[in-house]
Amino acid sequence: MIISWNTTQQCNINCVHCYRDAGAKQADELSTAEGKKLLGEIAKAGFKIMILSGGEPLLRPDIYDLISHAASVGLRPVLGTNGILLTGEVPAKLKAAGLMCAGISVDSCEPERHDTFRGLPGAWQQTMQGIKHCREAGLPFQIHTTVTNWNENEITRITDLAVELGAVAHHIFFLVPAGRGKDIEETTLKTAEYEALLTRILDKQLTTSIEIKPTCAPQFMRIAKERGVPMRYTRGCLAGTSYCVILPNGDIQPCPYLPLKVGNVREKAFDIIWQESPVFNQLRHKPLKGGCGTCGFDNLCGGCRARAYYYSEGDYLAEEPWCDRGIR
Repeated sequence: MIISWNTTQQCNINCVHCYRDAGAKQADELSTAEGKKLLGEIAKAGFKIMILSGGEPLLRPDIYDLISHAASVGLRPVLGTNGILLTGEVPAKLKAAGLMCAGISVDSCEPERHDTFRGLPGAWQQTMQGIKHCREAGLPFQIHTTVTNWNENEITRITDLAVELGAVAHHIFFLVPAGRGKDIEETTLKTAEYEALLTRILDKQLTTSIEIKPTCAPQFMRIAKERGVPMRYTRGCLAGTSYCVILPNGDIQPCPYLPLKVGNVREKAFDIIWQESPVFNQLRHKPLKGGCGTCGFDNLCGGCRARAYYYSEGDYLAEEPWCDRGIR
């Protein structure tokens, strides 16, 4: 089981696709004490992998303390960062605090294209420096890439770059319209492009030494099974079943891209919400609708619940629109 905590709304860059619409710090973000209490409740609920993200989590002065506490309660702490603040001794301090891996965003092999997407000239070069510092500190890292129609033709090249840089994995996030991502909805991959890229990614996995993991494209599980590509995962979309996200103010959502509040950790313990939420229990037990309920891969794939929600105007059990199995 895996969980994300958007530790802050604050960010040092202005990515055009940001699902959190990050920028300024919010006045009501969870305190250090509240965060430590939350981490204990997350461990009690049975979660293992704890993703600390943002915004930019390295802007939280207490991030090292939070990482140490997560490790002390039996969680495996990892970090989602744009990499710019991985300067000097920061990676070594993160490793000493107990961080197991840093997920670092790289969206293009071409610096100018990455910088435009991330909203900061020079971002690519600063991120490469951060990666260098991780290597020097012996802190494992993986590359995270957001896919749109302008970079989908270089995704497997970015995998090659990840290998060259020394990454342990390449996780590829298919854009879901959420936050500022709604403003670039037209750049999302549609059915044919979606399917073709997933096929290329899974074929690339057969010849690549590091793990390649599509995210927010749960059909990868069906394609992997059809093509005989080994996968250590058991299901595509995990929203509300073995994954959820906590927002900076303590609100809980099934995933970062599904803006549906199911509770708040200031009002009720996280482990209780995880067990009792009607939304979570519907996502776990209610049949999916349309093609997602009849294709035969619903338990293996699950369809992207966030994409279904967005394109159905609020039905998180609806058919995902861009899977070719739903339009046959």
